[in-house]
Parts: sequence; C-alpha cells; structure tokens
Amino acid sequence: MILETERLILRPWKETDAKDLYKYASDPRVGPIAGWPVHASEENSLEIIKNVLSNPYTLALELKEDGSVVGSVGLMIGKESNLEDLPEDEGEVGYWIGVPFWGRGLVPEATKKLIEYGFEVLQLKKLWCGYFDGNEKSKRVKDKCGFKYMYTKKDVYCEAVDETRTEHVSCLLRDDWI
Repeated sequence: MILETERLILRPWKETDAKDLYKYASDPRVGPIAGWPVHASEENSLEIIKNVLSNPYTLALELKEDGSVVGSVGLMIGKESNLEDLPEDEGEVGYWIGVPFWGRGLVPEATKKLIEYGFEVLQLKKLWCGYFDGNEKSKRVKDKCGFKYMYTKKDVYCEAVDETRTEHVSCLLRDDWI
C-alpha cells in the first residue's frame, strides 16, 4: 500500500530506511514519550523495521522533496491493537515524527490520509487513538484529526520503557468522519 499527500509519500518500511530511522528514533525526545525505547544503533533500527514496522498498515513518512524518511504512521486493526479487545472492524492509529519536523503539520497530514484509507478502503467503523500524559504534540494531532476524548486509563504499564503511565484514549466514528 502506498498513499500520497501533498508533501509525503506513505509507504511500507524498507530495510534501506534503517539509517533514516536511527537518525530520528535515537533521539530520546521521540520514542519514550510514545512508549517505545530509544534506538541504540542502526542495526537496532534495522531489526525494528524487520520485526515491528513490517505490519502492512505501518507506513514510513517519506518527504517528497528529498526522499528521506522522517517518521511513521500506522493502523493496527482488531486484536493487533494495543487497546483491549477491539473488534475486527475497528483500528488504532499511531504516529511519530523526528524532532526537526515537529510543528510542520506533517503528522496530521499523514494521519488524515490513513484515516481516509481506514474508513473508505478497509471500511472500518471506528478508529481509536491514545497518548500518554505529557505528550501534548500527540494530543494536538488527534484533535486536528477529529478524534473525540473517550476515557483515561491510569497505571498503564509500558513494558518497552519500564514505566507506569496514564493514557488518554479518543475515538473517531466513521459516521462522524463522513
């Protein structure tokens, strides 16, 4: 699957993206706030591309201007989701982008395109999106994309960073999106 926006190509991750992935995922301001550890090396990033980012609905954010990969957006459907027991006609949206690209509107642009794909092509009925306390950038993205607050979960153990956190979960209904 390849999707296109004004400034981005959303496409499957490639092993050759490991250098770009490491460049941004090694920054401690990126992964831990989203619930995943800082990448330790280019080899570590390559393994993550092979074992984590290989989901067919997890896409690299490639800048049209120069072909570099600067982040990711993904959709986890049904039981693949980190949320509890989603039915197969619902999904969870996740996203991140490298620090130099914060505040440019690229993540909302990519996320809106993925939402469109989820509702129009996959015919999903609901999309969910969560963020941890303190991740105001992620909160703003979900607000810009139309997600509405549903509930807060306290004491969520985040194994990847070995911390307990508070997560805020929002939802976007297909009928509201239309």
